[in-house]
Amino acid sequence: MVPRHASRHGERLPMKPTVLQIGALLPLVEKGIAENYTLHRLPPAPDRDRFLAEHGAGIVAVASSNRDGIRAELMDALPNLRIVTHFGVGYDTVDVEHARRRGIVVTNTPDVLTDCVADLAIALMVDVARGITAGDRYVRQGRWLAGPMPLARKVSGKRLGVLGLGRIGRAVAARAEGFDMEIRYHNRRRVPEVAYAFEHTVADLARWSDFLVVATAGGEATRGLVSAGVLEALGPEGFLINIARGSVVDEPALVSALQDRRIAGAALDVFADEPRVPEALFALDNVVLTPHIASATTDTRAAMGQLVLDNLASWFQEGRALTPV
Repeated sequence: MVPRHASRHGERLPMKPTVLQIGALLPLVEKGIAENYTLHRLPPAPDRDRFLAEHGAGIVAVASSNRDGIRAELMDALPNLRIVTHFGVGYDTVDVEHARRRGIVVTNTPDVLTDCVADLAIALMVDVARGITAGDRYVRQGRWLAGPMPLARKVSGKRLGVLGLGRIGRAVAARAEGFDMEIRYHNRRRVPEVAYAFEHTVADLARWSDFLVVATAGGEATRGLVSAGVLEALGPEGFLINIARGSVVDEPALVSALQDRRIAGAALDVFADEPRVPEALFALDNVVLTPHIASATTDTRAAMGQLVLDNLASWFQEGRALTPV
């Protein structure tokens, strides 16, 4: 609920809660916070410690994004923090377990970005199989004059493995049905309401798949889940598409597998150390690289930003969050 204080005439007036913004957010979000709350922006070191000593106790909410997030040390410098509203469906840069121990609610922005992320996964799959961006380079560089490109791979009717059958994984699978693809999945647990076959291990799923889409959550629990062994199981006819988190894939093992053609190709929207991408990938025509743009449409980002604001409003007006993690 919004706290209140007494005016000099005795009536109770609303007091604006204090929100700390960590890193850059959409102008829509920054404007909305500034209009409705007392907004502070976290300064960089060396001014941060002085800022926290002066303002930390008054901050009750944080607005963050996955680029910066919020770790336990910063939470503990905010003794009255009650809610973290996180811009993004992934929240691996937020110390959620520490927040729970402190009784701090963490929210994210699910659902509103599902369609765009799933759309990009399908686009990347078709691109890497059919050589669309490789073909664009082939034309621009004048190589078509010397002869046709090598033949590409068909997508329709092939086998799609989905690693992580959450909201986004299911949306990818639904789109793949339009390509008459056979679909199987691996998840932490079976999803009883779907008709797709379940594979008990990631390696088994990779071994079966022509295309393996990574749609699982990031964080320590899934770090390196797509290992060298999984890539070996995917094999020289298989393609990897990652629209989840770079940490889920053993990146050095992936680079090696691509260079040696031990997998057919990869389409990657996420990387282990963004925005730094292994330069060894730049020269490979069996790789499609995009700069973490799965949710980067004006429609989706506006909806994500509005959900951040709606979570703050719901918390302070009704005492509950709309999308707690």
